[in-house]
This record gives sequence, structure tokens and C-alpha cells, in this order.
Amino acid sequence: MRSFIKKVWVDKTNLSIDGYPKSMRLVVGGLLGSAAVIFQSAGVFTGIGFILSMMSTGPLVLASLMSLKIGVMTYFVSAFLLVMLQPSELLVFLFTTGLLGLSLGIGLKYLKKSVLTVAFAALNLTLGISLLLYVIKFPILGPSVSLRFDSVVLLGIFAFCLLYSWIWMKVSISAFKVLQKIVSR
Repeated sequence: MRSFIKKVWVDKTNLSIDGYPKSMRLVVGGLLGSAAVIFQSAGVFTGIGFILSMMSTGPLVLASLMSLKIGVMTYFVSAFLLVMLQPSELLVFLFTTGLLGLSLGIGLKYLKKSVLTVAFAALNLTLGISLLLYVIKFPILGPSVSLRFDSVVLLGIFAFCLLYSWIWMKVSISAFKVLQKIVSR
């Protein structure tokens, strides 16, 4: 693993594992997917479990930054593992934390500009939460929010998603700067 970290090329927010065989890429994607599942499964515990559950976004951002194929594979591997290990967290992962991680990784890799990245991620997260609330009728925001469509609630969700996506983008960039220091050693 040490040699893998040394060979990974890090430039600002671009990670590339192009020099590695496909089998190594699959292993990295699987490990990141497993980490996402562990974090997401912690949501069954109250308090610190909810904080750890939010951390499942991080491995997907990293996987998406490395390669779009690895990011998508990690997303689906995590979903498959959640079906077997913690099915109650599957919808939350697919439509919120996982979707945000995938969107942020894609935005950071391809859109490059912070404003576009945050808007893209926030739009996807809003869409995911709206699908859960209004189409699937899953009370993701608790019993106090009606499952009937309300444009004021939708605007509030989008405002929250903008802030949350911006925070996650800043956290991701900071984490990758730390990773860059580790890799450059």
C-alpha cells in the first residue's frame, strides 16, 4: 500500500492512478467502497454515529477524483454492500451522502471552478432529497416536513444543499492537500 501511495500523482485536486493495472484500480475502488459502507452504517448509532455517517461522502469524492469509472463503481459497490449489511441505510446513501460524494468528485475533476462544483453537487443533492421526499415518500427530513410538494421547503432544501456542498468541497480539498503532503514524502 505504501508503494501505491507513493506512485499516485496528486496535483491540487487531481488524483491519477493511470499507471496502475486495472486490478489495482478495482482494489482501491473496493476499499473506498468498504470505507463508505462502514461510515454509512455508523448511522444506526445516535450522536457520533450520525457524524460518522456523513463521512461516507469522503471515500466517494476520492474515488471519483481518481477516475469516473472508479467513482461510479465505488458508488454501486457501496450500495450492494449496504443491501447486505445495513439495508435501512441504502436509500439515504443512494440519494444523499453517496450522490453528494459522486457529484463533488465529478465537479472537482471536470468542472474545476468552485462555484460550478458547489452548484452541481447541490443540485444533485436537492434532486436526491426531493426524490426521497416527494416520489418515494421517504421522510428523510423527519416527521415535521410534509411529504406533499411545497416550493418553500424545496427552496430551503436547496439553500441547505448549497451550504452543505460548499462545506464538503472545502473539507475535501483540505483532505487532499493533506494527502498530497503524505504522498510527496
